Amino acid sequence: MSDTILIIGACGQIGTELTQKLREIYGNQQVIASDIREGNDEMKRSGPFEILDATDKEGILKTVQKHQVTQVYLMAAMLSATAEQHPQKAWELNMNSLLAVLELAKEKHIKQVYWPSSIAAFGPTSPKVQTPQKTIMEPSTVYGISKLAGEHWCNYYHEKFGVDVRSLRYPGIISWKTKPGGGTTDYAVDIYFKALEEQKYECFLTEETRLPMMYMQDAIAATIQIMQADAEKIKNRTSYNLAAMSFTPKEIAAAIQKEIPEFTISYKADFRQQIADSWPQIIDDSDARNDWGWQQHFDLDAMTKDMLKNLS
Repeated sequence: MSDTILIIGACGQIGTELTQKLREIYGNQQVIASDIREGNDEMKRSGPFEILDATDKEGILKTVQKHQVTQVYLMAAMLSATAEQHPQKAWELNMNSLLAVLELAKEKHIKQVYWPSSIAAFGPTSPKVQTPQKTIMEPSTVYGISKLAGEHWCNYYHEKFGVDVRSLRYPGIISWKTKPGGGTTDYAVDIYFKALEEQKYECFLTEETRLPMMYMQDAIAATIQIMQADAEKIKNRTSYNLAAMSFTPKEIAAAIQKEIPEFTISYKADFRQQIADSWPQIIDDSDARNDWGWQQHFDLDAMTKDMLKNLS
């Protein structure tokens, strides 16, 4: 029997493209998209769609039973910048959704769980360059606190109850298909939209703020790859470091100027600067590369060409 997959939070930045890719691989009827709000027409036309609150365990169970779901990708979350505005709400969404799904896996209603962590789980005291897989983690944002706690819940449910849960610490993710969704690394998405629309961009981070980033195609590929890997290759049940490239606003602007010479950038740092300063600059993801063969395909120039081609 082939896997039936439920994506919770399918309308989000990653969820949208993950749904599409999984439907290409497993077939449209095998991939159930769900979110608290209506999906776009393409999502609803291409396969099953359910309205679902990520924190409603009973609701999730009903959907799991209705579609005989074996795998859950839990993509619903409140992201870093938005979570700082609504700390309590962010904690409740980010934690209760994970615990609901882990409980369902513990009760053997589902076989496999994917849950994304983030570089936000690191903090100001973590090493900034070549941030190792295991290191000091003292996050200073609500989003980061929920991700670090979530990693330990994942590991706990794996150790205690044998739950097959897998996770990646995403860097900033860049995509042309969905507009920014309230994250600190979202400048690197917005800048491409503005480069084409206005040939100029005001950045909310300083020009030398280096952050780890990844093109959406690579993030989706890594997500599916870790879920398809043999269980014995997954040696890390908190979450794997994941990396592709690291750059500054100044460097991304220079990459855009190669394609759009008239493009200009200015800088006006806001509250997101403090969040960015607490995060790593370059991630060491050698565990993911060694354990299950992770490898990225896009660097900054290749991504910039692809972004601008698709957006125009």
